[in-house]
Amino acid sequence: MRARISVIIPTLNAGQALAACFGALMEGVEQGLIRELIVSDGGSDDATVTLAQGWGGEVVHGAPSRGGQLQRGVAVAQGEWLLILHADTALQAGWSEAVQAHLADPEAAGWFRLAFDARGFAATVVAGWANLRSRLGLPYGDQGMLIHRDLYAAVGGYPDQPLMEDVALARQLRGKLCGLDAVAVTSAAKYKQQGWLNRGARNLITLVRYCAGTSPEVLSASYNKRK
Repeated sequence: MRARISVIIPTLNAGQALAACFGALMEGVEQGLIRELIVSDGGSDDATVTLAQGWGGEVVHGAPSRGGQLQRGVAVAQGEWLLILHADTALQAGWSEAVQAHLADPEAAGWFRLAFDARGFAATVVAGWANLRSRLGLPYGDQGMLIHRDLYAAVGGYPDQPLMEDVALARQLRGKLCGLDAVAVTSAAKYKQQGWLNRGARNLITLVRYCAGTSPEVLSASYNKRK
């Protein structure tokens, strides 16, 4: 039997983060889980594409909209299951066992427990909030998503939007989400740069505005202006 999982990673100038992300995936290759690696690039002008190809990834090119990038990645994926990851997220060792167990349940989409590559009270609190939010049915993209392609198609997949595409999909998956017994370690660089409280508050405000009906395009313009 061929490996069942296609890994899809949206990128934009993510060269510095990719080695850790790709390296963590080798556990799944060795366990016979990963069929292919697809990098959906939004126009990087750093070493992202070269690195992805060097790791054996297939690179898909298009406009820099994360929802659209994920759509394009899924469109070329051949695996029965889709594992969606952010470029600055690395799965913690031992993840393949939890993923293997989840493959028995194609009616549920799995997310990973979040941790940061930083220590301290702020990192613990923010990660704890993210995991609580996820248990309440709203995991974000930096926690990864493991979903059967039939379930993905049934709920409409990712919308082509620049922001909150992960929230849009999670809302369609209400009642069909479950936490995996594995950890996704994501970069704390932006939190350190912008301040843990400031970035956390911005993320929460953006979520509230999106749920209140503000368009992803307006939110993206506002979010990027304040980076």
